[in-house]
Amino acid sequence: MPRDGTSRLSNPEGEVLYHFINVSSFSEYAVVDIAHITKIDPSVPPNKACLLSCGVATGVGAACKTAKVEAGSTVAIFGIGAIGLAVAEGARLCGATRIIGVDLNPDKFEIGKKFGVTDFINPSECNNKPSEVINKMTDGGADYCFECVGLGSLVQEAYACCRKGWGKTVILGVDPKTQLTFGSFDILHSGKSIMGSFYGNLKPKSDIPLLLQRYMNKELNLDDFVTHEVGLEDINKAFDLLLQGKSVRCVIWMDK
Repeated sequence: MPRDGTSRLSNPEGEVLYHFINVSSFSEYAVVDIAHITKIDPSVPPNKACLLSCGVATGVGAACKTAKVEAGSTVAIFGIGAIGLAVAEGARLCGATRIIGVDLNPDKFEIGKKFGVTDFINPSECNNKPSEVINKMTDGGADYCFECVGLGSLVQEAYACCRKGWGKTVILGVDPKTQLTFGSFDILHSGKSIMGSFYGNLKPKSDIPLLLQRYMNKELNLDDFVTHEVGLEDINKAFDLLLQGKSVRCVIWMDK
């Protein structure tokens, strides 16, 4: 579809179906542009390999390739759903010593510990803004800050607690309706940078096999992302679990 504007999908009645952001995850069969296909080792379990089509790969790549998190650094992550947890996992792989998760769901801290989260902030329980709490607990701000929700206000918060001199703020969440405003003086004289990360700056053909190899070598944690698995007929249950904040990733099997 991206090349010629046509759709490769249709329903049983022959009506044309269109992709959602160029993804056809819930179709049983699809004709796909060869540029969008990556061959992987068939020994990799499919319920783990599917995590790297987006989501987990995006977060890990944002930490490892976009931000290039350094060993011994401090990381702050706003929103620790699947993307934020993947950022934490990438930061852990890079050797970050302190990973601060910010989320309204208190259950996320225990989940986050599996991916290297060391500290947790629930904004609803704080008298001050999360950025002020992080600035105080890190004595000046985190080296790397990631916005993984898709709220302009949280981008501002992430940038506000990014350490002056060298800090990096990385945007992963999508907020198409909000315009971000930053003072040029602040950006120029703070020494901080702000950047976006599309698919974690990964190259699928080469990076996905490498990530899967790290999984097979027991370096990359993919197992704990999969909290539920259902058949295609129960797809609505998967969405309910997501909306209720009870799942990290729910794998939908086509053949069950």
